[in-house]
Order: sequence, then C-alpha cells, then structure tokens
Amino acid sequence: MLSAFARHAATGARQAAATPRAMSVAGTPGLMSVTGMRFKSRMAAAEEAKPDTPLRPLEETETYDLPAFKTHRMDLGGLPTSTTASGAQLQEYFESMYRMRRMETKADELYMTGHVRGFCHLYNGQEAVAVGVEAAVSYEDYLITAYRNHCQQLARGDTVEAVLSELTGRVTGCSGGKGGSMHLYKPENRYFGGNGIVGAQGPLGTGLAFAAKYQGTKNVAISMFGDGAANQGQIFEALNMAQLWRLPIMFMCENNRYGMGTSTARAAASGDFYTRGDYAAGLYIDGMNVLAVREGIAYAAERCRSGEGPVYVEVDTYRYKGHSISDQGTGYRTTDEVQSMKASRDPIDQVKTMLVDGGWATLQSLKGVERSLRKEVDAAVKFATEAPQPPPEHLWKDVLSPSASGESVVRGTLVTKGGKVGTPL
Repeated sequence: MLSAFARHAATGARQAAATPRAMSVAGTPGLMSVTGMRFKSRMAAAEEAKPDTPLRPLEETETYDLPAFKTHRMDLGGLPTSTTASGAQLQEYFESMYRMRRMETKADELYMTGHVRGFCHLYNGQEAVAVGVEAAVSYEDYLITAYRNHCQQLARGDTVEAVLSELTGRVTGCSGGKGGSMHLYKPENRYFGGNGIVGAQGPLGTGLAFAAKYQGTKNVAISMFGDGAANQGQIFEALNMAQLWRLPIMFMCENNRYGMGTSTARAAASGDFYTRGDYAAGLYIDGMNVLAVREGIAYAAERCRSGEGPVYVEVDTYRYKGHSISDQGTGYRTTDEVQSMKASRDPIDQVKTMLVDGGWATLQSLKGVERSLRKEVDAAVKFATEAPQPPPEHLWKDVLSPSASGESVVRGTLVTKGGKVGTPL
C-alpha cells in the first residue's frame, strides 16, 4: 500500500532543498493551517467553477508552503520551507489516511459490541503522522511504537483484515490472535510493534539503532512514544546512550496534548518536547500536515544516516478520541476544543483540499473513493468477526525455541546436557 512513499519523499525533498525560500517566523502556520470554513468554501468554489473541466493528470505536481519547523541544536536553514507533491502522491496519502480512520471507527464499534476485549487505543486525528513517516523512510528502516499502533501496522504494509482480526482475537490476525490491540508486529517489514509498557520502546528502539550501526548499514530506527511516556526515565537513559554512541535513531514524541487524561501543561515542566534532548538535536514538526511530517522526517533521517547521532523529534498532533475506548475524552477537555481542532487542522481535510484545489479531484470523485474504502473496511470487519479463533494448541506456538540439540524447549529455562529441560533461569 505504501511502497512508493519513500521514492516520492526523496523526490520532494530534493526539489524542496534545491529552491529554499526564507523561513517564516517560527511557529507561524503555513498555507495548510486553514479553518474548516475555508476547507469547505474553497473546495465548493472549485467544484462549482469547473464542473465539466477534465481532471488534471495525477503525475503533475504543485508546490506547497510548509508550516514552520523549529529546531534545537540543529541548523534550521537546512530544512525546506516548501515542497512539491504530485496528484498521485496526494491521492495515495488521502486514501491511506481515510482507510486508517475508517478502520479505527470500525474498531471502536467492534469494541462496543463485545468483539474486541481488553485495551484498545485509537488513532483518529493522528493519521498524518503514520502516513508522513512512511513517506520519508523505507521498510528497511526500523519502526517501533507504543500501544496506539493499529495505523502504524497498516502503514508498514499490512492489511485491514490482519489488524482487525488481531483485535478480535482470530488466528488470521497479524499476531495470530494472541497479541490483541496493543501487540501488533510485522518484523519482515522491520516493524516491531506495539508495546504495552509505557516508554519501553525507547531502549528497544535504541537497540535496533545499535544493530544498524554495528552491522554497518545506513538504516535508521524510529522510536515513537507519546507525550506521557516522554517523562519516563528510560527515554532519557536511552537517549544518553544513543548520543554517546552516535546511534542512528529518532526519538519521536507524538505530542497529542494529553496523556491518560492529563494535559501536557499539568504533566511536563517543559512542553517543548523537541528541546528535551538537551545535548541531542531536536526538531519540531506540525504533525497534522502530512507534507510537513514527510519533509521533516526525511531531513532528520538523513542526518541520522550521516552519523551525526540521534534526533529528538516532536510531532504536534491531536487525538480526537479518548486515551482508550474506556475514556470518553470529555472530562479534561471541552467538546468545543475537539471540534475546533477537527474544523481547523484535520489532516484528511487538508489533503482533500489540495486535491480539489489542484484540479486532480472533485468533491464528487472523492466521495466515490470514500465509498470504496468504506466497503473495503466493512468487508474486513466481516472477515475479522467470522475467521476462526486460535486452537488450544496455539498456546505453545511462539513460546518454544530450539535448544543446542535441536529440541524445542520453553524459553527462559536452562538446558542440561542431552537437551533436557533443566531448572528455570
């Protein structure tokens, strides 16, 4: 689904870097930070003005101003102030983000009807981060994240069926129906999940970056965590080691404004997470703009590949839903706040506006795309509720590892001479 992203990103980054323009004032919104009213009026005007005009070829490109980046111990001048995107790229980004949101909406429904048990954390509103990251790197690069991980699984090349089947505990799930919502994996595409322990992906991601450096590759690791996990001590410990050894890793804080019901203002002495690294480079990105995420991550990735060490990246995003499905998300913020964010900065609406204003699509044609994607997700829901559950013997699957003698033994035990299982470690 996203295999072409890295090639598109590299082209856009080179074109943007070739004609840099003066950086706007730090923090000033770029062209894509517009109100919901402007989203609707501009698209409607474009639709009305040229109802019979043939659609523009998707391979043609437009140049877009980017929201301002902010940096810490990093040259701001090297970052682009604009980038190019083709209609094909924007169409791909739109479809990917819409598919993600529809999948999460259906995951919510499956949970409320008892098909999904345990914890379930949704990604609605943050889709530009997952899509923008994959537009900037490749499946050769390592990715590890926390428990809000459904859309990363999708972005790393998996299917809606595999994700929803895992949520419903079916054998067809990406983890065989045994991991559930928080433990999704696709190691063949170097996606290492889905971790249920807050902040655990910090040291694990650092280990992946160490492997890349030890093996002499040019691959980078991205360790994604939330603003709540950013206060965990293990994040700082891992960052210290990564800086000492100049490891190729991005510590990526998805700042969606709230932890488990606690705003960043009440939990963090400094809300400028990109400066948290102190001695390490930092980069702030508008995480609601997929092009900004693409260009910012591509820039940080190249810095990591060049041997300059880690980058602490903050993507400023927003979750529309509560911390988990059991949280209504209304006890610590107002409904007006959520609706205002949806109206002014929604990542899907931003790309939809670019497609219509650029002449690559009409509102009517995009509605057709949305209908097709809804049918795709609905079929995946049916599949995920009808697929078989894992048989009892799967309790032993993925638990055993081969001993020196070739026998399978329980992990975490000593093997005596002759390959017999001995005492627990």
